[in-house]
Amino acid sequence: MLPTLHPGDRLLVMRGRTPRVGDLVVVRLPDRPLSVKRAGARDDDGWWVESDNPGEGTDSWTIGRPVPPEDVEGVVVWRYRPLRRTRRRA
Repeated sequence: MLPTLHPGDRLLVMRGRTPRVGDLVVVRLPDRPLSVKRAGARDDDGWWVESDNPGEGTDSWTIGRPVPPEDVEGVVVWRYRPLRRTRRRA
């Protein structure tokens, strides 16, 4: 999800919350670990989710269908990006 999320970012996710278009959501995709995607359009079959980096990853467009509502685990409500620590030279 670069450039939005970076390795090491921590997320607070609200389970059971109904997404809105544009929200970051945690979803279950076929044959993949839990993934963070952006909620796009909603139709009768579920949410069309997209990656913020279309050159990488899997989303509704690559699997060819929306994510069913029961596979949306939650909505990201907060992101914490830890500060990088630098080592001092002795």
